[in-house]
Amino acid sequence: MADQLEDTARGGRDDVMPLLGIDHVEFYVGNARQAAYYYSKAFGFHITAYAGPETRVRDRASYVCEQSEARYVFTGAMGPESEIARHAHEHGDGVKDVALRVPDATYAYGYATEQGAVGVLEPTVLEDDHGKVVRATIKAYGDTVHSFVERENYSGVFLPGYRAEQPLADDGPDVGIQLVDHVVCNVELGKMDELVDFYRRILGFDQLVHFRDDQISSDYSALMSKVMWDGNGRVKFPINEPAEGKKKSQIDEYLEFYRGPGVQHIAMATNDIVAAVDALRARGMKFIRVPETYYRQVRAQVGEIDESWDDVERLNILADRDEEGYLLQIFTKNVEDRPTVFYELIERRGSRGFGVNNFKELFLAIERDQEERGNL
Repeated sequence: MADQLEDTARGGRDDVMPLLGIDHVEFYVGNARQAAYYYSKAFGFHITAYAGPETRVRDRASYVCEQSEARYVFTGAMGPESEIARHAHEHGDGVKDVALRVPDATYAYGYATEQGAVGVLEPTVLEDDHGKVVRATIKAYGDTVHSFVERENYSGVFLPGYRAEQPLADDGPDVGIQLVDHVVCNVELGKMDELVDFYRRILGFDQLVHFRDDQISSDYSALMSKVMWDGNGRVKFPINEPAEGKKKSQIDEYLEFYRGPGVQHIAMATNDIVAAVDALRARGMKFIRVPETYYRQVRAQVGEIDESWDDVERLNILADRDEEGYLLQIFTKNVEDRPTVFYELIERRGSRGFGVNNFKELFLAIERDQEERGNL
């Protein structure tokens, strides 16, 4: 069992950094129009807003894709001199901003920088006929940043400077993604505890759980992970670092191809994972597979569930149970040419965990793909 640390809500202590959730995740990409099209067709997102030259934004094009409370922004550069172009050139399509919705962006920025965060954008008011948004940004890890977004006084689409878009016609099945459950980052060996301390100091986070290298390993490689959270479950950031092994770990492979630390995968919550995976497979999504022998053990370990075990096994969904309930999860294959970004789909039935008993099989499945790429 993973080491459960501070696995309680905030109790009565002061909430030094009030957070309302993950506002959006912004990717810097080589072609924003194509990325938005892919996510609409492959994942069932709706393109809801656009900013670019037609909205008097000269240096970029951005498309907003939404599904229930999950929101992604895909931003591409208008020229090679852009920081957006440099980011996409160095990292491939990757996450630039994990933006956090806050009640007071000016306070959030002030508190974070007082605690040692490096400011990128001071509190800035964006206004149009629909009201105003206050936005500020700090550095996080590598080239990744966190923006604080205060939008209580805004009724327009996404942000000022964006126009509403008519969603593309879509004859694919509904997927049923509800929200971003957690965002996972990879850092270099020895850097995990530094980032843990960063989230403690800057955002007032607690450590929810710690996975040791002997829990996530194979005969060849291993990783370590700690999960930081806001204390109420709205924002959860697992942090991975490689562990010493005989061969290159999955985290090392990511760091090599991403050219440094960054977001490895995003977990999206659903209320019906069986229907969601059926829909995603119909849309062409490919998933990591575990062997049939996994289900002989997991049925006994997890016990009775509301879903059909036959459906769970048919779709290769993973299951885990803890003292609070159970969860079901599945992981896509990489969605980029580089072996960097992938996605998790998760359905929580009481459990606040991360599927510790699945980590071994997941680790081995990813390692098999890594070996196929010649990177083990």
